Amino acid sequence: KRAMNFQGSRRRGEDGVSTVINFLLSNARLVLGVGGAALLGIATLAVKRLIERAGRAAENEKVEQKMSESWEELSLVSASPTLLRKGIEGVVMKHVSKATKQQTADLCQNLEVFSPEVQPKHEAKSKRSQLCVLTLQERLQQFYSSRVVLTPHEVEKAQSLALDICTEIQGFLHSRHPDMPLGEMNLGGSLLDDLQVVSADHACLLVPLQLEPSLWRLIPGEETLLTHPLHWMVRRINLEYFPRGRSYWDRYLVGGYLSAESVVNMFSKAVMETANWPSISSTLDCLVRPVLGGPELRLEIRPESETESSNQLLFISMLPVLREGDVVLTAQPQLTSPWVNAWHLSLYPWETRRLAQLDAGDDGCRRLMLKILKAVCKLSPPLRHLQAAPLTNLILHLSDSESDWSKNSLEVRFQQCITELIGHLEQEALHSYFKPAVNLLNGLSEDQVDQMGFMLYCAVSDPDILLI
Repeated sequence: KRAMNFQGSRRRGEDGVSTVINFLLSNARLVLGVGGAALLGIATLAVKRLIERAGRAAENEKVEQKMSESWEELSLVSASPTLLRKGIEGVVMKHVSKATKQQTADLCQNLEVFSPEVQPKHEAKSKRSQLCVLTLQERLQQFYSSRVVLTPHEVEKAQSLALDICTEIQGFLHSRHPDMPLGEMNLGGSLLDDLQVVSADHACLLVPLQLEPSLWRLIPGEETLLTHPLHWMVRRINLEYFPRGRSYWDRYLVGGYLSAESVVNMFSKAVMETANWPSISSTLDCLVRPVLGGPELRLEIRPESETESSNQLLFISMLPVLREGDVVLTAQPQLTSPWVNAWHLSLYPWETRRLAQLDAGDDGCRRLMLKILKAVCKLSPPLRHLQAAPLTNLILHLSDSESDWSKNSLEVRFQQCITELIGHLEQEALHSYFKPAVNLLNGLSEDQVDQMGFMLYCAVSDPDILLI
């Protein structure tokens, strides 16, 4: 395991300071412990980025003066580990707080500008003042109602369109490939489970493949040569009694296993490249086109009417799935590459079911918290690479140690989630709730981890920066 990497390009006048900073970071664990080192490391990144900004604008005397003042403040800090950390935090947060206050002031000013003209001026000022002094609990509730939750009309419209597309594709497959054993296609994912946030912009069509139980066996990832808990394989069995060709899916065998990549390639040619999309578009009164060139089976849906916003796109993914009991395997080569035979074990059904059970048991706000965190990450560029799975598992882990998930505890749980995320990013590990061997942060780059850590560290002192 390594500490967070905060390397940056050296610029004029930066070498000496960088040496000191790197020394502080490398020795932080000895005097501050792991938690203190995490905060110090992220604060150090913040200071170094302030220096980089100053280096890029070295000709600007005002910027140089501000940086000089910042480092003068740091130089006055005692050698005590606690004061050292607080000193660095203070310098960083001074700049972050200033920017946040300016954004809040701008927001309040805009509220006054957009107030109805018939409203008396003193009433407008009163409402603006009330908004600007909201508690974090109230800000979270306001953020949820205004930015996070989708309107019933928007959800119904997206679901209806996705189901229409589903009907068209299923009818096309039945007419062109009547012998292909498929189950009833249906809608799945966050749009169906009321977990989609900000905008109804994506949906998932599940395409169940029907396998003969006597001819196929689903092998858990830990039992395969890949040893990855999420990479399952589907073996063709009983070949001595039922030779190759007895099952429709035998044509997609690679080395004795059903190849997920071959199945996806088949659907890409059979549906994405063959269906009459202009005809389907005219039937549905919208523009439907396949997104070709990638490993996913995706459709882009664009409103045809000019009265609707041109950026209201809906992306629909076709997802071939295999089901056996509570096991759901998906054909997603982008997740299982380079193994052409591997199928992905989807933990999404387990995770969402567990969240719903916990909330039903104590009337909790776990699902509401998940939607807030998803919206925060979706609307904040530094956090955009943090997907739903790590956030869901973060809440599941936290539920094991925290019993109070009432609506009144929303503020406390939100701040706790931020702190927990900082710790996971510093450790570069957030383990799956159901498969602890899986690290859900494994796909993030060092730079992405640094940016997320910096943003979340700033939010520890001022959570409002995540809710703007």
